[in-house]
Amino acid sequence: MLTPKALLDSFSEQTARLFAGEMLPKAELENQLKSLLSSLFDKLDLVSRETFDHQMTVLAHTRARLEALEARVAELERAAQNAPPAA
Repeated sequence: MLTPKALLDSFSEQTARLFAGEMLPKAELENQLKSLLSSLFDKLDLVSRETFDHQMTVLAHTRARLEALEARVAELERAAQNAPPAA
């Protein structure tokens, strides 16, 4: 994977090439720039906001379950300490 500086340098070079040639129609220029940005974002391994929010929900649920299980284990350990030894 490219370093952030190398990635931005590459993007800068590609953008400069895009604007250096003959003037393109606005729609075509926008399409090429969107394609270039999309390629850049793909290389950055970004996730969508929707994916991030979903993972935060999963994490919150998992954390709540873990805390409940930790409380249950602590309760069982206290019960085991207070129980009379088996003969």
